[in-house]
Amino acid sequence: MDSAAFVSGPAAPPCAPRLAQRISSFKAAAPSSNKTQSSRVIAPQYLLRSTASTGVRMGVASPSKVSLMELFVEPSKLAAAKTEAESLPKVALSEIDLQWVHVLSEGWAAPLKGFMREDEYVQSLHFNCIRGENGELVNQSVPIVLAVDEAKKAEIESSGNACALVDPSGSTIAILRNCEFYTHYKEERVARTFGLTDKRHPYAEKIYEAGNVLLGGDLEVFERIRYNDGLDEYRLTPKELMAEYEKRGADAVFFFQLRNPVHNGHALLMQDTRRQLLERGFKNPLLVVHQIGGAVKGDDVPLKERIMQNKAVMEEGILDPESTILGIFPSPMLYAGPTEVQWHAKARMNAGCQFYIVGRDPAGMKHPEHGEDMYDPWHGKKALTYAPGLEKLEILPFRVAAYDKSVGKMAFFDPSRAGDFLFISGSKMRAYARDGEMPPAGFMGEKAWKILVDYYASL
Repeated sequence: MDSAAFVSGPAAPPCAPRLAQRISSFKAAAPSSNKTQSSRVIAPQYLLRSTASTGVRMGVASPSKVSLMELFVEPSKLAAAKTEAESLPKVALSEIDLQWVHVLSEGWAAPLKGFMREDEYVQSLHFNCIRGENGELVNQSVPIVLAVDEAKKAEIESSGNACALVDPSGSTIAILRNCEFYTHYKEERVARTFGLTDKRHPYAEKIYEAGNVLLGGDLEVFERIRYNDGLDEYRLTPKELMAEYEKRGADAVFFFQLRNPVHNGHALLMQDTRRQLLERGFKNPLLVVHQIGGAVKGDDVPLKERIMQNKAVMEEGILDPESTILGIFPSPMLYAGPTEVQWHAKARMNAGCQFYIVGRDPAGMKHPEHGEDMYDPWHGKKALTYAPGLEKLEILPFRVAAYDKSVGKMAFFDPSRAGDFLFISGSKMRAYARDGEMPPAGFMGEKAWKILVDYYASL
């Protein structure tokens, strides 16, 4: 299951560092309570870890200055910056480089002020964190870097240590100032990020193909990144999301992140999250369905079809449009398992999230050599339990949903009657759609399913 949900509420008081805590077992909670009890892991369960008081907290969290930091040129200085960029050395961005500019510019990676300098890179690569200017430890589990070659390094150094960034269409979109260069040890980066060095890993392949020099600096982006693909309206920034929470009068906000279409098991988890929040005393919980918007591997469903399918789920009433926002997270997908799930959580913290739900094998994939899971499917959520820099998150309890053959719909897994349940993976779901087969009735809404079948029929 490559999905995760997040919930936002008012800031909780600081808690003791999680590294000082011992977690002796996974814990699962009954659907009607936010209390936990220890249990043996017989079936997939969600890890509960509370880092905040259990009392009701009303009102959406006011984001800190860091969480709303953007890297756009002030409108009054824009014309001068564009004129200056014309005379600077040009660095051509790849599709993924552009997506990272998008991420940085809107503040998802705050407090980063641009592509990582060497000290930030070393901290991120080895500790999954960086030390902020105020001394605070900030989780940043994946390096956000820009690679160039030796010739480009020499050109930038000879012209004053600033350069202009050019997107794949040829448009100049930003200036990178106070440039710093350091060696790109690719195998080390790949090994520490993914736990392998295989060039067949989809993101590792991009790293090996990149330049031998990493370029860091202060990023000044001219204007909002737009793709003109009919989906820009869903690419809400952290600032825009916070404004939407206020506009809708939300007193709690929970995100559900995924890179797959939404099936009724996902919907059940989202519906039950809302129910639990209402039981805790919140009056108007708001759901954000947040699709990964950056590059994904070739066998994943493309973003356009995922958004169309998600809209159909809402149109069919499986998710309530009145209490749901459909959005796109601009980050590329790394497939870095427990390392990447920390990035996904941290970025949502910069959009005001205070609570987090993570399921089985987040950001995982099959090993390119032998086809088995690259990562232990439960280490993603366990890593979040210990991850420094994420202490403000509270992990909420959830159980895994599967297809219950006895009632013909998705339901929470009951280990006492395991034979009644069918687990339909994302791969199996895509296989059904590719072959034009219908999944079991009740697995997904009819309109939503037809979008997937039509997509695969068009290939």
